[in-house]
Amino acid sequence: MRFRHPRSRRGSRLVGTLLWVAAVCTAVAAILLDVRAGTFRQPDTGTALTVSASVVAAALLGVPALAARDARPGALACASGVAAAASLACTVAIHLRAGDAQASSAYGAFEAVALLIVLAVTVRRGAPVSAAVVTAALCAAIIARPLAVRVQENSVIVAFLLTLVAVTVTGLSLATRLVMADRWQREHRIRLEQRIALARELHDFVAHHVTGIVVQAQGIQAVATKRPDMVAPALQRIEQTGAEALVSLRRMVGGLRAEDIDAPLAAPEGISGLRDLVADFSLRDVSAHLTEAGPTDTLPSDVAAVAHRVTMESLTNIRKHAHGCRRVHVRVQVLPEQAVVEVSNDGTVRQTSSPGYGLKGLEERVTRLGGTLRAGATEDGGWLVRACLPLTPAGTDTP
Repeated sequence: MRFRHPRSRRGSRLVGTLLWVAAVCTAVAAILLDVRAGTFRQPDTGTALTVSASVVAAALLGVPALAARDARPGALACASGVAAAASLACTVAIHLRAGDAQASSAYGAFEAVALLIVLAVTVRRGAPVSAAVVTAALCAAIIARPLAVRVQENSVIVAFLLTLVAVTVTGLSLATRLVMADRWQREHRIRLEQRIALARELHDFVAHHVTGIVVQAQGIQAVATKRPDMVAPALQRIEQTGAEALVSLRRMVGGLRAEDIDAPLAAPEGISGLRDLVADFSLRDVSAHLTEAGPTDTLPSDVAAVAHRVTMESLTNIRKHAHGCRRVHVRVQVLPEQAVVEVSNDGTVRQTSSPGYGLKGLEERVTRLGGTLRAGATEDGGWLVRACLPLTPAGTDTP
């Protein structure tokens, strides 16, 4: 199983923190530059610039909290929209009242930098629809300010440079958003695969042993009064099965705690384990037989492991659902290009209230190996599980 290493999360948080520090330092440097240049003390535009910069600064201070994952979805776009509206309103006011003021008196460094920061956060974190609308308003506010007094060569150059910066910030923020969305989807898919794999392992091992314990306990109840001499051996088998279940659980917990992220939850069993399953199969008045055809001991490890799981799940289902079963036959045949595992019994299937997860898990394992699985009633009223497993992994060609 594969888990995301904690270092990747720490690295992402470190990069985010460094970006915020850089943005804050840039904004502070910009406001100090404006104060030193007297941007807010100009006779014609100083008041409007002060009001606009104050609103934008308030929005900038609230952006970190509003961009958090637990914040209300539209809060960030609302705050960004207020900043854009205030800046555009200031632009209109300056245009109407500037008179003979110089074109450079219409803008300062801080407001442009603050709006660019708000723009980046909005594109990165805002709700999709509202963020798109607010992004257009923020870009308009950033670009229009140098042209507030009059359109001339210097103001057009500044507006063009701000356009390039705004487009770059928007593109980088959007790319980051898409990358993070793709990463989240991949992590979600990996977590889902981990849960499915854990469910398969739990069902294959724990359910197998627990089913054996239940069936043996039911058998004791049935024969205790008539054959008391059989109680002690049955209790020993129950104790042994319970100990095997504990061993399987310990192996799974060890796999989850393993340093190797690709380590399996449980050590894969092979043909020898399959033979032990059939030999240890116990059900009152039922005999189980194993037939092997071909070089079964030379099966690839992954094919042998799936064959073992098919046999384990089939025998577990026989214990639970095969009513009146008297004979169980397991056949493993190795052909030139595939291995065939067949588990049949002559019992009738009990109706269950809900379908189980065992056959579904088996189908997932067999399909992942490139094989096919079929389970259904036979012509004589019994039940057959048949798995065809290719000896060559799916997607590869033999020379």
